[in-house]
Amino acid sequence: MFDQILQFLLTGITVGSTYALVGLGFAIIYNASDVVNFSQGEFVMIGGMSAVALSAGDTGLPLWAAAIGAVLITMLVGMALQRFAIAPARGASVVTTIIITIGASIFLRGVALLVWGKDLFALPHFSGEEPIQIGNATILPQSLWVMGGAAALVMGAQYFFNHTTLGKAILACSCNKTAAHLVGINVGIMLLVAYGMSAALGAMAGILVAPITFSSYDTGVMLGLKGFSAAILGGMGNPMGAVAGGLLLGLIESLSAGLISSGYKDAIGFIILLLVLFFRPSGLFGKASVDRV
Repeated sequence: MFDQILQFLLTGITVGSTYALVGLGFAIIYNASDVVNFSQGEFVMIGGMSAVALSAGDTGLPLWAAAIGAVLITMLVGMALQRFAIAPARGASVVTTIIITIGASIFLRGVALLVWGKDLFALPHFSGEEPIQIGNATILPQSLWVMGGAAALVMGAQYFFNHTTLGKAILACSCNKTAAHLVGINVGIMLLVAYGMSAALGAMAGILVAPITFSSYDTGVMLGLKGFSAAILGGMGNPMGAVAGGLLLGLIESLSAGLISSGYKDAIGFIILLLVLFFRPSGLFGKASVDRV
């Protein structure tokens, strides 16, 4: 029984690491612009599919070069989304911006369908496919890449926001855009950087998981929902809370699938999310907001 639970925990951490990166992308954009970006899952899809396309065939790029190219392509897509879809709607209602991002998600998915079709694609494993034995449980080397890559990206994002001038400028914009503008911060550029960074995180998540989960034009739909759930579960205004929410959601799903039934894993995860929203609307690690009137 212990070996089974260990196997479920390893699987849950692997899946949760992906959710954590997607949830972190949601939180970064929400903090910077108060927009809930429902095309975040498509950034994951574009990253994975672009890496596959750039590395395919005899004339394809080496895997590391294809990964860099895919991240750059996805960053450009994210920045174009902010510049041509979100920025013109500045001052619009929350519902309007949500509809814009949903429309962008559908558009990006349609473009991916035209470019790559409905086939499933995968990247080669970064360091072989021989499973690693941990007790009686096993884990693929690629899962370690997912966990380690997610941890490195999360720590990098934390350092960026806490110890760099650019990161602090983005945080200043998230706190008060007017005050940030008055002290000389170019709010428009900071929003572009935030969207580019969020897209890059999504692309890296897509590249890391592509060898083990495959990638297709519609893989971003469920990943986007799970990333959004992770951000809500941990606290949308708290990037590290979103990371914790992603890991928690992955563990809940894995344990539910293993100990109860795989058919209920999504339902149980969303039921727990609803309970958290009911009893603690700000999320497990978010701070309750207070409006003065």
